[in-house]
Amino acid sequence: MTSSSRTRAAQLSALALVVAAGFGLARAPQPLVAQSAEPTYAKEVAPILYKNCAGCHRSGGIGPFSVLDYDAVKKNAADLRDAVKTGYMPPWHAEGPHDAFANDRRLSDFEKSTLLRWVDAGAPAGDLKKAPAKPQFSSSWQLGEPDLVLSMQEDFTVPAEGKVDYLYFQVPTDLPDDRWVKSIEMMPGARGMVHHVLVFARVPASAPAAAPPTAPAAGAPAAPRPRPLFVQKEFYRTRESDEPRTDTLHGPPRQLGNLIGGSVPGNDVVEFPAGTALRVRKGTILTFQMHYTARGHEMKDRTRIGFRFADRAPEQEVRVANFVNGQFKLPAGQKDVMVESELEPTETIHMLGMTPHTHVRGKKWQYILRRTDGTEEVVLDVPNYDFNWQTQYMFAKPLVINAGDKLISRAWYDNSKENAHNPDATKDVYWGDQTWEEMQYTGITFIVPGRKPTP
Repeated sequence: MTSSSRTRAAQLSALALVVAAGFGLARAPQPLVAQSAEPTYAKEVAPILYKNCAGCHRSGGIGPFSVLDYDAVKKNAADLRDAVKTGYMPPWHAEGPHDAFANDRRLSDFEKSTLLRWVDAGAPAGDLKKAPAKPQFSSSWQLGEPDLVLSMQEDFTVPAEGKVDYLYFQVPTDLPDDRWVKSIEMMPGARGMVHHVLVFARVPASAPAAAPPTAPAAGAPAAPRPRPLFVQKEFYRTRESDEPRTDTLHGPPRQLGNLIGGSVPGNDVVEFPAGTALRVRKGTILTFQMHYTARGHEMKDRTRIGFRFADRAPEQEVRVANFVNGQFKLPAGQKDVMVESELEPTETIHMLGMTPHTHVRGKKWQYILRRTDGTEEVVLDVPNYDFNWQTQYMFAKPLVINAGDKLISRAWYDNSKENAHNPDATKDVYWGDQTWEEMQYTGITFIVPGRKPTP
């Protein structure tokens, strides 16, 4: 991380505006206190595990053991130590101080030290009767009964073994009119096998057009057409030919739309701040990007999504978009290929969060903000990108990007045989939906302070 990025990250201290897009809120820094000679599960360890790990590591969760069970934790103490020491768990792949991100999942230094000292001391139980109450995980809707519930149109049987490539399920909304959404919640059917869900929204070209505006009076000037919000380099794939896709479960390439939320380990909720809402247009089609994990037995999944609507148009419209480079070619056997894309707003925006997305060849991301005066700063650095964890990085304080500034994304890929996850290092790779193909995609969530909600 450069000195300018560290300076910017240090300034991101107060939670001013958060779109908690399925990834939780920031925790206040835990003060350093005197450490006892020998921490116990009941007194010191359980509170840390309950708060940071139980969302996944519990009965019915995707974690391999439950941290709510002392015996299970002690049995897996060596793995816990290794995961904590290396930073593998909790999953977080960006650099920067804890107060830079609203949804930072990393443990504090104090929490890490406590867990490591506990394992080194032999994982003592302490008085389990004095352990804190175990967190309860509801199987019903966390935000209350939704105003609208939509589900996959057919079950998918998750196999008992093997790797399941990403699947794409299209879900029509059939909304009779536009709606303002204040919260979104995912409800996986086979929760223990659903690693994550990303939800994209698009309005197909054949969807009914919005009602035309009232014609101006005779002689009155026509209303000016709104200018595009972004100037974006148009990148498209130059591959000469594509085999036709006939699988109805998979959306066609580049037709997913904009990312509006999802479900990641430990959090299924997207909740927008008071005074803001996300517009979902009439005719919108959702695409669920499903990542399943085999768990030793077959199970059927039919994931659902629930929307809660606002009563009226908001003061500020939460907007979602993406910027991509789909023109790249990753030559066979090459280890370190950089692909760049660029976004330039035509007016000031407040960036709330960004979601970098590549597939199994993606290794790292970096986002550089180039101001109109020529200065640059790294605003998001993801040196350890992991395809298995789709994180939307939410800024603790919105990132202000002025008109004319350029947000540059750079993704690096490893298409060599040294990449153990590479399906075939002998082939050139192009843009595509499936894991054996690749993407250079960034989902963005933002507001435009100078714009009223669109009609």
